[in-house]
Amino acid sequence: MYEIIQKAHSGWAYLVLITLIIAVVNSLIGRNSQKEFSPQDRKIALFGLIATHLQLVFGFIIYFVSPLGMASFGQMSDKALRLTSLEHPLINIIAITLITIGWSKHKRAADSQAKFKSIALFYGLGLVLILSRIPWSLWF
Repeated sequence: MYEIIQKAHSGWAYLVLITLIIAVVNSLIGRNSQKEFSPQDRKIALFGLIATHLQLVFGFIIYFVSPLGMASFGQMSDKALRLTSLEHPLINIIAITLITIGWSKHKRAADSQAKFKSIALFYGLGLVLILSRIPWSLWF
């Protein structure tokens, strides 16, 4: 079961990155072109939000089922182990929190430019944080 969830988490990560990149680029284009925030723009941002939250669920399952999970906290001198057991989960939880804040702020915004700005800023920050803590050595 662990291997299945781990492969789902790794495979789903590609979709998360693609949806976040599309959401950020779409918001930047919308903001720069001064267009109105449309239902399509909302759906693009929503897909990014849903993809990241589902990835978080996969990550929590892996973390608490993994043989390396909580037991590895005493071994923080090992760089690779520290990345997968502490830095990756913590930074990605912060990133998903930022993405969720961006979604909430866009819903409360009155005009289209504020909606695009919230999504571009918070989703963009979340994307940068996610990219910074991906264990690239495990991906390739």
